[in-house]
Amino acid sequence: MEAKEKILSFIRMHGPSLPIVISKHIGADTFFTSAHLSELKELGKIRISHLKIGGGSPLYFLHGQEDKLQNFFGDLGEKERKVYGLLKGKKVLRDSALVPVFRAAIRSIKDFAFPFTVNFKGKKEIFWKWYLLSNQGAEQILRDILGIRKEEKKEKIEEKTGERKEKSVEKIEEKEVKREEQKKLEKQQVKGEEGKKPADIKGSFYGSVNQYFIQNRIRIVEENIIRKSSEIDFIVEVPSPLGDLRYYVKAKSKKKITDGDLSSVFINGQTKRLPVLFLAKGDLTKKAKEMLESEFRGMKFNKI
Repeated sequence: MEAKEKILSFIRMHGPSLPIVISKHIGADTFFTSAHLSELKELGKIRISHLKIGGGSPLYFLHGQEDKLQNFFGDLGEKERKVYGLLKGKKVLRDSALVPVFRAAIRSIKDFAFPFTVNFKGKKEIFWKWYLLSNQGAEQILRDILGIRKEEKKEKIEEKTGERKEKSVEKIEEKEVKREEQKKLEKQQVKGEEGKKPADIKGSFYGSVNQYFIQNRIRIVEENIIRKSSEIDFIVEVPSPLGDLRYYVKAKSKKKITDGDLSSVFINGQTKRLPVLFLAKGDLTKKAKEMLESEFRGMKFNKI
């Protein structure tokens, strides 16, 4: 068995592991083991923790073993352990509600705390999500934190007490606001295409992606063309009931999307600390579909 296969087999069996422990298991020099680990990480086969054990070495683990990182929370500092416990219990924390010491500490437990920005009532706020909590779960808790459920309940009571006409006017006004937002969004994204001929955009891969964004009221914050007409990276803001949520988007024109494609994009999203949306013209391979459901939970895939 090759050294890399031995490493993967060991981590698969024992979970997150230190390089020195892996080195002893495969009977290789620490230097060579570290080189193999770096290569496996570049290939997207393994992940590396931000957490440093004993203050020095990170842990190497496979996709799907994230929950086992909790076994090492004792290596966090005292303040980090406290905010870790608070986040694990509450699942979502409001940055502005934390005391300054915890606000600093939560930024250093990157393996366990995922930040996201919510635009609510015209104000942007930072929140922290427990790393194993789904986006849907976080959204539900946010509703409670921001009191959205109470507002919705109040609206239903008002409707029952005869204020249907006023409610209808509110809905019409809301639709008008959405129409205006849509027009502004289209103008913003079309403006970014100034200098390009319509023929260059129409029917192009970029044009297909841009149309998808417009239809879903998604606003482009940043874009990076990796390969002309075949691969583009975006940072976008996606509208939700709780405000705009930021996503990292990978757009590819490949006919077949493999598990390797998903793996590299998933890692990029983790690096950027953002949820991932994968857009492609092609379909997922059978293995890629399985991996998306089992190991890349939280990543969304849409065919365009």
